[in-house]
Amino acid sequence: MNELVKYAVYFLLGGTIVSVSTYLGSQGKSFLAAMASTFPAITGVTFILLYVSGGGTTTVDYAKNLLWFVPPWIVYVLAMIMGIPRLGFWPTMAGSLVLYIGCIGLVKTMLR
Repeated sequence: MNELVKYAVYFLLGGTIVSVSTYLGSQGKSFLAAMASTFPAITGVTFILLYVSGGGTTTVDYAKNLLWFVPPWIVYVLAMIMGIPRLGFWPTMAGSLVLYIGCIGLVKTMLR
């Protein structure tokens, strides 16, 4: 598969997931929207492409490193849940992203 086609598939897959999540959420189906957002389609495609390009070791290394991003993501989501009612959406989004990046920095420091 040539590089342009691969990136077009990535773009379409990511855009489709965001569109489906947004549509479901706007229809009041927040559970389904959350499920669509966290469905491992992007990760699954990444696993497949890594395996095809680099083999099993590369895929396992990627999967292991992916787990380090779970705690920062949980902090990000909890900050959104607690912050939006108190501060509004935009300030909470900005603060949550700063927390997420900060947590990634902590994880990176701990791994050294």
